[in-house]
Amino acid sequence: MAAVTNAPFRLVCREAGAGWLTSEEIDAHAYVRDNGKTTTLTHSLPEEHPLSMQLLGADPDLLAEAARRLEAAGADGIDLNMGCPVRKIVSKGHGAALMRDPLAAAVIFRTMRKAVRGPFTIKIRGGWDERTLNAVEVARLAESEGVDAITVHPRTRSQQFTGRAPWDVIAMVVAAVRVPVIGNGDVRSQEDARAMVAATGCAAVMIGRGALGAPWIFAGTPVDRADRAAIIRRHVALIETHLPERTALVQLKKHLAWYSTGLPGSAAVRERLFAADSAAEVQDLFWALWA
Repeated sequence: MAAVTNAPFRLVCREAGAGWLTSEEIDAHAYVRDNGKTTTLTHSLPEEHPLSMQLLGADPDLLAEAARRLEAAGADGIDLNMGCPVRKIVSKGHGAALMRDPLAAAVIFRTMRKAVRGPFTIKIRGGWDERTLNAVEVARLAESEGVDAITVHPRTRSQQFTGRAPWDVIAMVVAAVRVPVIGNGDVRSQEDARAMVAATGCAAVMIGRGALGAPWIFAGTPVDRADRAAIIRRHVALIETHLPERTALVQLKKHLAWYSTGLPGSAAVRERLFAADSAAEVQDLFWALWA
């Protein structure tokens, strides 16, 4: 989740109970070219580990070089993004666009596998569109090239995030390969996660959008209102401590808007929250609403 899954959010999810974490997407070409903004995306906190760095790209050699550098910098694993459906990403042949050419993807798997010493994983979609539902084919190729685990988001790229995620696609991939398969899509509670495992046989569950405004989704026990407030305050503190002032303000607006979802009067307050000029004003607006 670009511009969301940064170190403060990852750590607050870990502290709430999340397991292995994954960075936001990192453009391999920009990273190898030492782009400062891209390099910033790779920054992590010691308490986050184990942590995988997720790469975007289509050039096997650039992806392999980026993976080598990220491992040398401390990444515990490397994840290849084959699921991002955003137009500006797929127009470059990255993300979900890799699902359109499984044989070219296999070359990427092979090249990256040679470069990556630790865990090498991929995240795929059900396919590019309804005419190319090829998650099983891509998963089998990935397994044959030494990929260690496969995360499956079962919607196609053309579906984006609309409609119900067809979990049966995850089950098909589970049946087709021996490596661990991680399910993803429409998991917004512990009950959903357990239902996904039961329905698909997946080895684990990846939660992305379901954690926005609710990192306590990872907790194995009920989290009351006071505990939720403490988690939000911890997240705010991490944002202010570890991000530059301008970036922190943007992040506070985003996350406190998500935390406000469902609160009475939240729609009107969110308008004022996004118009606020300072972190203090954003927080005052949110906590007045929370109260």
